Amino acid sequence: MMNRFNPWGVPPIQYNPNTSTLAGMTTAQLQAALASAQAALVQLQTGGKVVSVSYTQGDGSRSVSYTQASLPNLTQFIMQLQQQLGVPGVRRRALRPIF
Repeated sequence: MMNRFNPWGVPPIQYNPNTSTLAGMTTAQLQAALASAQAALVQLQTGGKVVSVSYTQGDGSRSVSYTQASLPNLTQFIMQLQQQLGVPGVRRRALRPIF
């Protein structure tokens, strides 16, 4: 299927919560991890210090430390948690040139 906006016919990537790296976590665990990651993002943006985020999954606990340089990674992690929880994302409208 070729169209003007997808000339190669590649289907868009769909997020599947059943096969993500966060599959198997309960909603409460995901919400706690999201709150922790969002608090870490605020601390990084306001203080510029190293922040640690930890969460528990079925096979054990995980811990990650973020620095100011890894701010995009933390933002990506927050977006993944939001997708896993089904939080609707805000996408901007497609940009179309005006001639």
